[in-house]
Amino acid sequence: MSTTTTAAAAATSWPITAYKPRHTTWPYTPADFTRSDPSTDDRFYSVPRFVTHIDDAAIASLRNYYDAILPRSGRVLDFCSSWVSHYPERVESAVKAGELRVVGLGMNRAELEANDVLNGGRGVVDLNLKPDVGAALREMEAKDGVDGGGLLDAATNVVSTDYLTQPVEVLRSLRDVMQEGGRVHLVISNRCFPTKAIDRWLKVSEEERLNMVGDFLHFAGWKEIEIVELSSGKVDGDEGNGGAGGAQRSLQNFMSWMGMASRDPLWVVRAVKRGD
Repeated sequence: MSTTTTAAAAATSWPITAYKPRHTTWPYTPADFTRSDPSTDDRFYSVPRFVTHIDDAAIASLRNYYDAILPRSGRVLDFCSSWVSHYPERVESAVKAGELRVVGLGMNRAELEANDVLNGGRGVVDLNLKPDVGAALREMEAKDGVDGGGLLDAATNVVSTDYLTQPVEVLRSLRDVMQEGGRVHLVISNRCFPTKAIDRWLKVSEEERLNMVGDFLHFAGWKEIEIVELSSGKVDGDEGNGGAGGAQRSLQNFMSWMGMASRDPLWVVRAVKRGD
């Protein structure tokens, strides 16, 4: 993969790689999206999990990234959401001021209710059974009496793309409710619940996973697809941290001093809505 330099890359120092479409027709089979636990996800997620699924250093990198790219006004969707969205202080301030509305779609009501940043509504939906983001938003608005506020300006998803059994349908429906020029940010790491991750995810390399997510976005009609490396998984140095703040550097230095030579790797596969 060849690395390109964009205005965003220059501003943040994260390595950014342009995704290049690899296939003219859909390359995957239904078997690629099977899971070792075929039961419906409502059972698996029925008990709230008030834990984080990436380590503190990865969370710090993600907050730095969000601080650089998320809008401070408009409407943002956090889908496959949980009790925490990892949004930075300046985004949270925009939420508290009522300038930014954040909607959450997830699998557990208790987790969503605990997420203070979700001031634009909370909807419980299994996107593997109903892979239509627009329908889920309309159902939430009707049920809770929430004013949807129009199209989305951005969407985030943290380490959950690997659980989607119909990712193209989900991402295409997301594109349908996105403003022109709106962006989706799919955060990828190497952690997962293996019984619920799709089969192909567990069988391929990290690089292939990132390109596979790029394929999902491409076939869903998204444009300007890029892979952003927030962390290679190494502690030494600040590579991939996009101008990390002092708190993150202190954490990295502490980890290195403790002999912890690795941390969770973290990438974002992102794309833009352009035209119809």
